[in-house]
Amino acid sequence: MMNFFNIKTTWSNAELIPLKLCIASAYVILGTYFHDFFKDYYTPILLLFAITVSWSVYQWFQKMKST
Repeated sequence: MMNFFNIKTTWSNAELIPLKLCIASAYVILGTYFHDFFKDYYTPILLLFAITVSWSVYQWFQKMKST
């Protein structure tokens, strides 16, 4: 299990876009917990987060499998 955390992979800027969107949408989701401003946008933001986290994990596993 410790070797799992030591594996190095390289990512292009285009491949990092879904990961960055995932992180940004997670921050907005946390922000909606404290503010009512984004209350109407909660479902689309949650959907964006689910799609981007799935996409990022899929790309990560593909990179892990190819090395």
